[in-house]
This record gives sequence, C-alpha cells and structure tokens, in this order.
Amino acid sequence: MKALQLGEKIRNLRKEQKCTIEQLAQMADLSSGLISQMERDIIVPSVWSLWKVAKALNVHINYFFDEYEMDNPVVRKDERKKIILPKSNVTYELLSPHLNRKMEFLLIKIEPGMENFDELICHEGEECGYMLQGIMKIRWGSKEYILHEGDSIYLDSTVPHRFINIGDVTAISIWTMTPPTF
Repeated sequence: MKALQLGEKIRNLRKEQKCTIEQLAQMADLSSGLISQMERDIIVPSVWSLWKVAKALNVHINYFFDEYEMDNPVVRKDERKKIILPKSNVTYELLSPHLNRKMEFLLIKIEPGMENFDELICHEGEECGYMLQGIMKIRWGSKEYILHEGDSIYLDSTVPHRFINIGDVTAISIWTMTPPTF
C-alpha cells in the first residue's frame, strides 16, 4: 500500500486559513518543527498528532484520508478503505461506505504488544466494540477491562481511552463510533 502523502493537505489547509506554522503548532499543542516535518512529508504523524492538527484546523481527521465518495451502500471486503500509518502495526478498515454519516463502522487490527495510540485519547461521542479475535486491554479513564473473543464494550468517548493487544495473536475487533472520528 502506498504511503500517505499528508503534508500537502496539511499545508494547503493551513494556508487557506491564513495560519502560520507557528500558529498551527500552538493551536495543536505540537512543536513548529513537527508541523514543518509533517508538511514536508519527512515524518508521518501519529494518529493522535494528526487528530490535534485536524482539530486545530477545524476539520475531521477524515479530511486527510477521504479521497473518494462511494454512492453504493455496500462495502465489499476487497474494496474497504484502509488507514495504515507507516511505522504502525495498527490497521483501520472502514466498513461503512462514507465517513460523512452519523456513525463510523471500523474493523481494527492490532498486532501483538501494540497499542492503537501512544497515549490515552478522548473525543466527542460514544463507541461500541466487539472482539472477533484475540485479547485486548481497554484503558478507559482509571479503569481497565480485558476483552476476549465474543466480548463487547460500550464507552463514553469523552473519557480518555486506548486499546492494547495483550495477546500473542492479532487482535481483531469491530467498532462503531458516533459521531465519526476519522
């Protein structure tokens, strides 16, 4: 799969909003150097950093990934849109045909020992997950939950959270989020 070229999208959106790199860095609580490297595609940001940039530029994170619109309500397994960030062992597959609806439907694959984010994240909305394979630890605020195959969980997304594969096989889960976060 081709690496994502996010830099141009970030730079163009920043310039459209008449914002300097320094101003964007301050709004996103990131360093100017990091923003500059992101814009020049020297580094690929973590999903968390990209979320901060998206929020600072007042767009959904899907702005950086949504390359096409599908009119068909069916998503075939070999036609799913995948979000794979380089240097990451987490894959997000979009199970719904659009990112511009009221819900987001994802298949998430996390390799053994990996986490979906480097730190706890929070965002508007609610999410519900179902484990298809593996064992995953869910950190939600000060609580931790262990999910096994067939288990499900419902979370308030405004509480900081993250997922960690604590098993020895790829953890595969299905998630629905409202409103969409990608």
